[in-house]
Amino acid sequence: MRDLFHELLAVMEHAFRRLELQTPPPQARPWKDGFVFRYSEQSIEQALIQKLARVISGLRAVDILLSHGYVQEQGVLHRTLDELNEDILFLTAAVTNDSITALHTRYLDSFWAEEFDVPDNPVASTQKRDTPPRRKIRAYLTRVFGNGIDPSMHHDIGETISKVYSGFVHGASPHIMDMCCGEPPRFSLSGMQGTIRIQEHANDAWNYFFRSLLSAIAVAKAFGDESLVDALYQYRAKFEAASGLDLDGEQRVSGPPDFKSRKRR
Repeated sequence: MRDLFHELLAVMEHAFRRLELQTPPPQARPWKDGFVFRYSEQSIEQALIQKLARVISGLRAVDILLSHGYVQEQGVLHRTLDELNEDILFLTAAVTNDSITALHTRYLDSFWAEEFDVPDNPVASTQKRDTPPRRKIRAYLTRVFGNGIDPSMHHDIGETISKVYSGFVHGASPHIMDMCCGEPPRFSLSGMQGTIRIQEHANDAWNYFFRSLLSAIAVAKAFGDESLVDALYQYRAKFEAASGLDLDGEQRVSGPPDFKSRKRR
């Protein structure tokens, strides 16, 4: 499965570099005794480029953690990727539907806000981000992409997934106990290689790689790059076939192939 993951990452990075060139680049701005890069235009497209950058970087981190057996830490990244992919769908909907709502405006104002409004004295900074609650973003996505699905059920599914991975983020006992194995049972402190947890989390990782590919397609649509959209759809069919899925991507035939990790040096 790692070879398939790496192939997908190469495809996504190629798409990203192409999209990155289609929006004005960030500019250097003075910051304290040095400089930082910032986007002057602060467009939705530039926000999408940043979100997609984090998705691709996050997927690479998932691959590294999984290959070394650090599935607890992988779970933390899955929680991050959930929100990044939701954010991408949320922002692309504003472009493809030609409708920037008050919720989008509130989200973007928070997104572009600097962390400190008094850079030389962070303690004196009064910056408070007015980030919309995640439930409102999910409610919007349900309305736009629900396709007749009961909104409450769609919302409950999203909340359930979020709660599951929050256990990895906040260190809930049931999640930590997955680190315990063997006879007598002991906590694995150097990864979970050789345990049943590896294939479980490899299967889970597949979902995040696939969903992130869909996010890349959504960004390409928002940019209006039709030839890139077509190329990514073609790769999606190839990825599904290699994963043992039918062409509509909805039914798993045989499950993802076994995850093969590199030997630890």
